[in-house]
Amino acid sequence: MSRRLIDQPMDEKLSAVNITVEPDPDAFAGEIEERLLSSLRQNQPASDYAPFGILAHGRDGTIVGGLVGGTSYGWLVIKVLWVAEDLRSHGLGTRIMTLAEETVARQGCHGAWLDTSSRRAKSFYEKLGYELFATLDNQDGERPRGHARFFLRRRFPAVPA
Repeated sequence: MSRRLIDQPMDEKLSAVNITVEPDPDAFAGEIEERLLSSLRQNQPASDYAPFGILAHGRDGTIVGGLVGGTSYGWLVIKVLWVAEDLRSHGLGTRIMTLAEETVARQGCHGAWLDTSSRRAKSFYEKLGYELFATLDNQDGERPRGHARFFLRRRFPAVPA
């Protein structure tokens, strides 16, 4: 049987803390992430997270694609990959991914991982050599019905010394 938070005894340090649900975390998400990364730098071994990104833009400067993520513990973590709809299936996503992988491999990364809930994106990554290592899927009666999040990874070929 689960207990509600209100039924739990209040620690003295927490008596002055207000907890709220916020519908738009953009105003504080960066600060929370930075504080977490600062804490992780105290780990053994310390986190070496470094933000990483690639931007694709047209001649007029319009953003037509990009990748946002970071490197940590020898892995490229891909948080977001996006390509404009009219440029999909023309190789731009592959070019962005290849540039990302080559860049971080030269920096010492040995692989990349990501997650997606798009079956189309999953297929795209698998064609690039990514393999599924976990799936988080909704069971019968859970909403949305049939939803799944796929976690994929790719180890880079060993670079000769």
